[in-house]
Amino acid sequence: MNAADGPSGAVAKVAAVLDEAARTGIPCPPVRSLLPEQDVEAAYAVQRLRVERGVAAGRRLVGRKIGLTSPAVQRQLGVDRPDFGALFADMAVPQGQQVAAGRLLQPKVEAEVALVLGADLPQSDPTVADLLRATAFALPALEIVDSRIAGWDITIVDTVADNASCGLFVLGGTPVPLDRVDLRAVTMTLTKNGETVSEGTGADCLGSPLTAALWLASALTGLGDPLRAGDIVLTGALGPMVVAAEGDEFTARIEGLGTVGAAFARSAAAEGAGA
Repeated sequence: MNAADGPSGAVAKVAAVLDEAARTGIPCPPVRSLLPEQDVEAAYAVQRLRVERGVAAGRRLVGRKIGLTSPAVQRQLGVDRPDFGALFADMAVPQGQQVAAGRLLQPKVEAEVALVLGADLPQSDPTVADLLRATAFALPALEIVDSRIAGWDITIVDTVADNASCGLFVLGGTPVPLDRVDLRAVTMTLTKNGETVSEGTGADCLGSPLTAALWLASALTGLGDPLRAGDIVLTGALGPMVVAAEGDEFTARIEGLGTVGAAFARSAAAEGAGA
């Protein structure tokens, strides 16, 4: 993913604003006013620049996430297509390891199906058969979304520039081959501190997680950066996202794939107050 002629002034400025928000932990105002109105391509240029800088700094790119797979969220942001962002290895949180207090700015949690590829997927017009052959297995996953934009005041331009509002992710530990599960029909239940807070099905993710993955594969091939063997693909939320706070514990159960959980540590100040 190389910028053809170097970043424009606006693209570089937005990248700097978002990087500063991530570095300081202080959310920034919406960045859409710094880019041409509704210019999604300029927003992706910001994202590419930030990803390239991450790779240059030694971060390891391990896959992609798909966002805006819900028709309701698409209507809210005034778009008719999903978006995508990059996954780095340092964004993966092992099950059982708490998310440190203060690591994220304003996190929310959503349950998803993750696909892990066993082969490249370079076709410009991939079919379901191509995807099934290329996928090694599926896993239940939690995406911990985050926004560097204050108050989640976002449009499509803001979220794309901000790496599709990605924060961290957690993968389940038991791989399931795709011939053992119908991803469109799976049901999902997400609990927060033992209470059910989100429900959905595979069909709530763009009709099927496989449909979402096909869209991503085609989009990336068109950019000259196709999905490769080993890539993780977070295919999109199966139900509404839920706000996370210090001390919260989440568990998602996805029929046929199993469970995956995440816990948020309390800060030292909060622990002291509760003593």
